[in-house]
Amino acid sequence: MKSLQISQLFVLLVEPSTTQQRIVSGWLNELGVRQIALAADGETALEQMRGLPPDLVISAMHLAGMTGTELVQQMRNEPKLADIAFMLVSSETGYRYLEPLRQAGVIAILPKPFTASQLQQSLNSTLDFLEPERLQLGTRTPDEVRVLLVDDMQTSRRFMRQVLEKMGIELVREAENGVQARSLVDQEYFDLIITDYYMPEMDGGELVDYIRNESSQGAVPILLVTSASDRSRLAALDQSGVTAIFDKPFDVDSLRRIVEQALA
Repeated sequence: MKSLQISQLFVLLVEPSTTQQRIVSGWLNELGVRQIALAADGETALEQMRGLPPDLVISAMHLAGMTGTELVQQMRNEPKLADIAFMLVSSETGYRYLEPLRQAGVIAILPKPFTASQLQQSLNSTLDFLEPERLQLGTRTPDEVRVLLVDDMQTSRRFMRQVLEKMGIELVREAENGVQARSLVDQEYFDLIITDYYMPEMDGGELVDYIRNESSQGAVPILLVTSASDRSRLAALDQSGVTAIFDKPFDVDSLRRIVEQALA
């Protein structure tokens, strides 16, 4: 059972509309959140975070001076703020707005308007991110598991590594693209490979094909993380031997269960 509860979360709500501030704050109160700070723009939010870091930032997309995307990117570049959970509330659906957010590692992207159930689920995901359950691997212990993490975005690798380490995995190697990953696979043994799909030089699909058909580790479990919307291409990858495919942003508890199944 988790020691951290929703009632203990400290949430910073970044929203320029006072009406929306009241609405979202009211819903958070109804769901049990008691500590809520408010900011109307990104710069004010950053100043508040630097003084007293929250557990979770919930932000609108369009803010004075910067977007919600730019806010989370700036947070990820500051060591004191880099690991704070982030949730976006926006009616935007465009790739150019949302893809950088997915790559930065966000807990959830909520539509506007959203439901109480969606907010509840996102708060639960925040608890899973802040305090994930340790992996249960039978006779093995998580600190024995060797993982290769492949993603061209440093922020994505940092976010995923942080989640894995909280689950008990200590031996994590990183690669920026499929070419680097292929070299590491040729030199070292891994129990699990987690790779992004879209990468320069060699993408996730090509890497999977190499591992399955040309490497000495053809049976290693491979998890594919992607925000790709081309479902037919992903279906083909699923048939090629990918152990599991999951989207960004992903649910931490679901990831834990998938890793446990992959390593069973």
